[in-house]
Amino acid sequence: MTTNPYHLEISNNHCMPGAMSVQCHAHLERDVGPALPYLNKVLGGFKYIKDPPSVTFRAQGKLITVHGRKIAVNALKDETEARKIVDWLLREIDAAWQNRDNIEPTHKGLPRPGMIEILKRLPKTNCKKCGAPTCLVFATLLADGAKSVSDCSPLTEAAQKKLSDYIAPFHIEE
Repeated sequence: MTTNPYHLEISNNHCMPGAMSVQCHAHLERDVGPALPYLNKVLGGFKYIKDPPSVTFRAQGKLITVHGRKIAVNALKDETEARKIVDWLLREIDAAWQNRDNIEPTHKGLPRPGMIEILKRLPKTNCKKCGAPTCLVFATLLADGAKSVSDCSPLTEAAQKKLSDYIAPFHIEE
């Protein structure tokens, strides 16, 4: 697949026009669809759609969706960061494709942690110290990979370990 030129489109979040971040769409010249099951296996996508193929995962603190001819990335600072992530991802796609004989492709996303199971392990104080309005919202954000266990400061060290042990098998970045 090597070198895949792209056109980068940067935009503000339409749902939150005052947001301090941007999103991007990299429009690819060549279709990377055949590589997506291999990329899914290598990067551990949490959502995989077979037809038309796409894989969604979290990496570098971003939500990234790769389609056959488009890559979408959210929560970016600027165009420089967008290009850095898209270039990294294109290298990952190329490496997965080049190594496909040694990779068992997967057409399924990773299982996701249960938001209620996360909530059971939280202090349920709704203190807002994590930046979320409630522990329920924090649990949802943690399940999505948008927050980390360490963001909940009221958790004791033992409670942090229990929560970290619960979410670890789901490959959520800490």
